[in-house]
Amino acid sequence: MGDQKESLRKISTTLALKNEEITNFICTLKQSLENLETNSGHVQEELDSEFISLHTVLDELKEGMITRIKQERASRTYELQSQLSACSKALESSEELLETANQTLCSSETDSFTQAAKDIKDSVTMAPAFRLSLKAKVSDNMSHMMVDFSQEREMLQAIKFLPVPATPEIQVSECQVCDNTVAVVWTLPEPDSKIEHYILEHRRTNHEGPPRLREDYPWMVVEGIQEMEHTLTGLRFDTRYITFRIKACNKAVAGEFSEPVTLETHAFLFKLDSGSSHQNLKVEDMSVEWDSCGGKIQDIRKDVKNRTNSPMHSPARTALMSPKRAPTARVGRDRFTAESYTVLADTMIDAGQQYWEVRFDKESKAFAVGVALRSLGRFDQLGKSSASWCIHLNNWLQQSLTAKHNNKARTLDCPIPDRIGVYCNYEEGILSFYNSKTKQLMHTFRVKFQQPVIPAFMVWNGTFSVQTGLQVPSVIQSGQRKNSGTSSSNASLT
Repeated sequence: MGDQKESLRKISTTLALKNEEITNFICTLKQSLENLETNSGHVQEELDSEFISLHTVLDELKEGMITRIKQERASRTYELQSQLSACSKALESSEELLETANQTLCSSETDSFTQAAKDIKDSVTMAPAFRLSLKAKVSDNMSHMMVDFSQEREMLQAIKFLPVPATPEIQVSECQVCDNTVAVVWTLPEPDSKIEHYILEHRRTNHEGPPRLREDYPWMVVEGIQEMEHTLTGLRFDTRYITFRIKACNKAVAGEFSEPVTLETHAFLFKLDSGSSHQNLKVEDMSVEWDSCGGKIQDIRKDVKNRTNSPMHSPARTALMSPKRAPTARVGRDRFTAESYTVLADTMIDAGQQYWEVRFDKESKAFAVGVALRSLGRFDQLGKSSASWCIHLNNWLQQSLTAKHNNKARTLDCPIPDRIGVYCNYEEGILSFYNSKTKQLMHTFRVKFQQPVIPAFMVWNGTFSVQTGLQVPSVIQSGQRKNSGTSSSNASLT
């Protein structure tokens, strides 16, 4: 009995679910019928509008042609009537002269005949009849105003509903990724004069291949593209790839999206390691601000903690529980201290060519940017040991810009830029600094790196911000190739 009830209960549950599915489907069908009515009415209105527009064009064309025919007829009528009037007057004058001549011939008076004959002769010589052209000035033929719409009629008869545009094909071999820009090129299977524009969608991703159902980043849309190519500029490559897809649109409808294409966007990406920073440096995201009170606040907190006997409030446990303390890249070492107002990146460089930029306050009392080894001591200032290389700005007594390494400095004879680009070629042992706006080379260290290096920064009484996710600019790459194999004038600092 119990098994039968359970079986019936399952059947009832299944039937109820099926009834719910059918009910939902009925609602969907009803909504589809309403949408169908609305959409069909909309396209019919559009069709009426198009035909009204076509009729309007034909009516305007007809009126223009009729006006031209009337103008041509009026012009020719005037010419022919003028010529007719002139001929009528000439004929009337000739008939009068002819009558006078006949009367003179019949006269018997000798004296008057001679004078009359002379007068008639002079009159005939000046008669309009002998100056007239007996050829019509204009033709009565109006056949040049005839029209033949046979071809246009065939075109009109060929009018049909707009087809759905074909699906574009992205030409991967012609797409380019450089200088943090991406140029995308596509084609159509066959020409289509009805296409008005294209829509491009792109999405950052860390996965190679087709898009997944769940991605971390949304599709970004670019509309109104007129050509079969588009370049995205000013990008920050903070993921490994970018996926693209394209669709074509005519006046009425959009086609299907192309097969997605994923392009690799290699760039050097890192964050600032707040766990390594000096206590007087306030690290927020990718920017740093000098905080003269940072150390004092830390000392006050330390005193409070030392006065607390509870193990729950021990300094070690408090540091572990603090959400603001990020895992340090300097494993087993404390943050920088004393006058080493330094912060490191969280990513090492052990291969390849990398590039990043830093914008700094030129009014800072001191600022430095470069690279360092893991062995850089917590008291070491950038450029004052063999474990770091940097460009250093000093504003303390007098302004100077120097290249520093192993406590040796070389003054740089170049303007101080607002932003510095840093290029590191690990295998070639090249560390170059550029004016990131003009790409003018400021200084180059040539070093045989024996260990991985890490981006390093220093600021005293100032601020700076770092921009990563940048590719090596092509102008820098080409300049490095030209200079490859040549000796460096900065060898004394390496």
